[in-house]
Amino acid sequence: MRFDILTLFPDMFDAVTRYGITRRAIERGLAQLHCHQLRDYAHDAYKTIDDRPYGGGPGMVMMAGPLTEAVQDIRSQQQSAGLGPAPVVLMSPSGQPINQALVDRIATQPCWTIICGRYEGVDQRFIDQQVDELWSLGDFVLSGGEIAAMAVVDAAIRRLPGALGDEQSAIQESFSVQGPAAGLLDWPHYTRPEVFNGAAVPDVLLSGHHERIADWRRKAALEATSRHRPDLLHKPKSQ
Repeated sequence: MRFDILTLFPDMFDAVTRYGITRRAIERGLAQLHCHQLRDYAHDAYKTIDDRPYGGGPGMVMMAGPLTEAVQDIRSQQQSAGLGPAPVVLMSPSGQPINQALVDRIATQPCWTIICGRYEGVDQRFIDQQVDELWSLGDFVLSGGEIAAMAVVDAAIRRLPGALGDEQSAIQESFSVQGPAAGLLDWPHYTRPEVFNGAAVPDVLLSGHHERIADWRRKAALEATSRHRPDLLHKPKSQ
């Protein structure tokens, strides 16, 4: 799959391309990440991409012109690569909250264009004319869309077949719709030593009895969800 990221800070995405699961997936050709510098689409000497808001008020607003030209160029590059024009997404506090169901949908599509907003906001005319979806990391405000975009890319890439060392890892994670604890938080995990600071690993995990271990994990996942995220227990299964 391919991500085209439009940003003022392409170097921030080194966190995705240079480290961990995402780096290995990109090196193996499972995913592509193309970062585009928005200032490359500004034509004045100062590479201006923002201006004061009409009506007054604090901050600056990202201009529709450079954003639109950038999206059009990205579409052309995608088509040259044999991909249809990708959905255009703006990372915004006004957007749909990102959850596992959305991540799974992202992972099934071959290509996405993600716009990383900055400053006070983005000219609404660009949003109305060019943007297909708004996504949000949560009900809080970041300095820009880069961190949220990196979270989306990381979450989606790990859902790709072959991205993880063990395919069961994705099935058994929190919020997965598959596996023994579907829809619940993950169960507690333990490793060596068997006793640490006086606390022992639960005996059932040392028993080698797979059915008892699976039963313990389901109950432990339910208990963890009830304690930390009880809202998930009342959420419709389709969400």
